[in-house]
Amino acid sequence: MALTDSLEGKVVLVTGASRGIGEAFALRFARAGASVGITARTEHEGDHRFAGSLDSTVRQIRDTGGTACAVAGDLSSSDERERIVAEISAELGPIDILVNNAAITYFAPVDNFDLNRWQLMFDVQVLGPFHLAQLVLPQMRSTGAGWILNISSPAALHPVGPPYFSGGGTVYGMCKAALERFSTGLAAELYDDNIAVNSLAPTGLVVTPGVKHHQLDQRIPVERHEDVAVIAEAAFLLCSRSPHELTGRIAFSQELLAEFNVTP
Repeated sequence: MALTDSLEGKVVLVTGASRGIGEAFALRFARAGASVGITARTEHEGDHRFAGSLDSTVRQIRDTGGTACAVAGDLSSSDERERIVAEISAELGPIDILVNNAAITYFAPVDNFDLNRWQLMFDVQVLGPFHLAQLVLPQMRSTGAGWILNISSPAALHPVGPPYFSGGGTVYGMCKAALERFSTGLAAELYDDNIAVNSLAPTGLVVTPGVKHHQLDQRIPVERHEDVAVIAEAAFLLCSRSPHELTGRIAFSQELLAEFNVTP
């Protein structure tokens, strides 16, 4: 299998990169030499109750000699998605790697789940990645290769029981299950175009600001937590191998790294 530790000359678009997992992805790809375009809603520190912003992610990359640009936008909007891709492509060049990481999540039982929130979750986590893939595919085909990575979750797996524990995560699980099926289907469609499409989920719980907000870290034992560097390294692996040899995967971070004998 073709291996590389360098992404020199590649352009990466990472969504949801103002903090947490998306920020770690952006930093890892930049360290490999890629030019990194990032997007999220939080442009400046203080715009959101959580720490982190597009400005801070870009600054970290540039402070270490990397190339990065940011375009703030709302991924639930079709017009905004088109603008984000157009502006990042204009500044950095054709997009070689797309990482669909952005998410907005609400937890509530089905019987009182607000339908507007249901629609927003699907717009950001399912329709958004679908449309962004449509937007970058012409660029990837023009350069002869590409990588699309959709970030999923163990929530996509079917609940095991009884007894059951749901925690109001049915809609979140629906979004991630749809994203995984999209990944494998698109991988099959794009195999002859030399474009890889994979899905990646953390094996353990990555304790991000959003996870803390929903108190998910209090429900999962600390021994099942996962350092953000682990999933970031797994993302890099999936986007730096031959598209013909590593595509169509529904991967979990720790198992994938063990398969390739990679240590973050």
